[in-house]
Amino acid sequence: DVQLQASGGGVVQAGGSLRLSCAASTFTFDHYTIVWFRQAPGKEREGVAYIKYGDGSTYYADSAKGRFTVSSDNAKGTVYLQMNSLKPEDTAIYYCAAAESRSLPTPRLLFKIPNLPRLFDFWGQGTQVTVSS
Repeated sequence: DVQLQASGGGVVQAGGSLRLSCAASTFTFDHYTIVWFRQAPGKEREGVAYIKYGDGSTYYADSAKGRFTVSSDNAKGTVYLQMNSLKPEDTAIYYCAAAESRSLPTPRLLFKIPNLPRLFDFWGQGTQVTVSS
C-alpha cells in the first residue's frame, strides 16, 4: 500500500511558525502533485497549498498566500509546508495528499473544484496544528 507520512504539527502562539513534512514510504513523488489540505472542527477539508513534483510549480489558497510556502526536497522525497505568521484560524488537522499530475487540471482550476479531496488517491494520517491567541 502507498503510504504518506505527515509530521511537524504542534502548538504555537499566534505569529509563530511551523514546518510540516510529508514523506512517501512506498513510492516516489515523481509524476505526482501534492496538496496540503486542512480540516478545522465542523468545517470541510480545504486545499491550502499545491506543488507539482515534476516541475516544482506551486499554488496557494488565498488563506495561505504570503504566509505559507510549499517546497520539495527531491533527494529526500519529502514535501514541506512552511507556515509563518500563524493565526488562530489556521488551527486544524493538516493532511498531505497525492495524485498523479496527469489526472489533474491546472491548480487555478483545481482549487475551484467542489469536493476537491475526492480527486486525491493517497493521504497521510494528518498532523494537528493548534495556534493559540
